Parts: sequence; C-alpha cells; structure tokens
Amino acid sequence: MAEEVHHNSETNGSKQPVSAPSKPFTVEDEAALVEVLKRCSPATIEAAIKFRKTGDPVPVSTVVIGIIERFAEPDQRARLRGADDDLRLIEDLGVDSLTMMEIVILVEDALQMSINNDELRNLRTLGDIKTFIDCKVRGLPPPKPSRFLPIEHIGTVMPVQSPFLFLNEATIGSNGASAKYKITGDEFFLKGHFKDNPVMPASIMLEALGQLAVLFLLEGGHGEEGKQADPQTIYFTGCEGVRAHRVCKPGDTLTLSIKPKRLKMPLATVEGQIRVGQEKAVFVEEITLTYGLRDAVAQPEPVVPEPAAQKPAGPPAAAAARAIVPVTA
Repeated sequence: MAEEVHHNSETNGSKQPVSAPSKPFTVEDEAALVEVLKRCSPATIEAAIKFRKTGDPVPVSTVVIGIIERFAEPDQRARLRGADDDLRLIEDLGVDSLTMMEIVILVEDALQMSINNDELRNLRTLGDIKTFIDCKVRGLPPPKPSRFLPIEHIGTVMPVQSPFLFLNEATIGSNGASAKYKITGDEFFLKGHFKDNPVMPASIMLEALGQLAVLFLLEGGHGEEGKQADPQTIYFTGCEGVRAHRVCKPGDTLTLSIKPKRLKMPLATVEGQIRVGQEKAVFVEEITLTYGLRDAVAQPEPVVPEPAAQKPAGPPAAAAARAIVPVTA
C-alpha cells in the first residue's frame, strides 16, 4: 500500500485558529502595535492586529513577509510579492545577519513571541521562516530545517556528472527541494538547438527536474532505518502532465522545485516546476522514479561557501516514456 506524502499550505496541522489570547487585546495594545509596524504596509498591520485579537495563525505569513519587505532594499521588495517559499534571504534578497536580527526583533514585538538566536541558524529561505514562525505560533516543534547543498557536494553524491549535471546548487527540505541552474550558453547541445538561436530543450529541463528528484531521494533521508536510497538503482519511469510556458535561453537562471506526492519503495512520484524569475517555464504534474535501498553510509557534510558568485556547472533528457530507462538516458 503506497504511503501518501501530503503537503499543502497547512503546516503541521489544519489552519484552525489556535486558542484565543489569554490577555485581551486593548485599544492601547492596538495603538502600540500600529506604532511598532508604522513603516510596514497597511496589509501587514491589519494581519498583525487580526492575529493579536484572535490568535488565528493564518495571518502570520502575511505579517512575516510584510516585515521582511520593510527591511529589504527597495529594488528587492517586488520579489517578495507572490514569491515562492524557496526565495533565499541572503542570496536572493541580500539580507545580511544584522538585518536578519532586526527582522526577528520586529517579528517578536508584533507577534508577542520569543525567538532564540540558535533557532535561526538554519533558516535560509522564505519558506523556512514562515514554517518556523507558524510552528512557534501553534506551539509545535518546527520541522527539520532545509539543507543547502553547493555544487561541490552535489557532485559527490549524484550519479549524474558534468557535462550532464543541471544543478548548480540545491536546498533539500523535509517536504521538497529546490535548485538553481544558469544556462551559460556553452552547453554542448545548444550548438544544434537551434542554429543561430540557442534554446534550452524542454527535455533537458525535464531531466533537470528528474535530477533534483534524485538528489531529494539521496539527501532527504527517505528510507528504512539504517537504509538509504542507492544512487546506482535510481531510474526514470515516466512523467505525466507536462506543460511548457516559456522559452529559456542563455543567460536565464532556472529555479527548479519539486514536491513529493508518493514515496514508497520502489517508486517515488514528485510534482515539479521551473521558473525564470517570476515567470513559469515548465510544470510537470508527475515525475516517477524507481529506486532501491542500500545500507546507510556516512555522507560528508556539505560545506557551505561564503555568499559569492555562483559556480555554474556543466549540463537526461527525461522524456515522457513509460519504459524504464535511466534518469540520464
């Protein structure tokens, strides 16, 4: 019987209001809250007031995003509007450690909670922060934080290697994974696809999503006790519901993300999408892999380099075939 992996906008439970605040939210409290958030958007203030009055956790993400927006540079604020959870605070928004502390202090004041500095060390993405704050509000233990994997680490664990590796970096979480790949224009397949008009093949973009699914199996801790996915037994079996929305060309940075739908050895099915900025490029309803397990072996901890220019990697064309073929076929 397949084990369903459920994931939606609800974090660790239903979006039901938590117990109402034990202390009444007075007119004076509201005035003080408005003063604290005076440089935030009206929507942020309204959401904070609603939370403080009712204890309902639903507005919390609006408060958190609004506070991050207040500290972000003006030219970066537009990226937060409608941003996906894999948006990174340091690399994408340029939020440094001091600014992060200012954000935390204001979140503490607005939501009336205490956040330990040690709890913040592994929060890299917008989704990490939203999930962490939501769990704090509900009194639930936060999930295991996501892990950032640089290209050096990816190359040590992936069976696919350059020039057929399409992940420059990745972030692995308990409920999915995201990655970046910059099309350099030097990829070997662009010489003939197309003449004088280099375009990233859609089949290669599907392959990149397949590679991210492989990395998720290898690094996400999905296996029996004392076992882990065997990189030599992971193969592509098929995909369904593929839609391409945008042409991708040299200079574009692809943001890839996958979310598991079903994980039960020997099959893993994920949903995947690729964006360029805020534009949707590819969406896949289901990518299915088959895999086996092996005895767990100690893996080297990823070495996270200082924020700097990304190191692009070289480039399976995961075609929508039903026959079992390697993910690199």
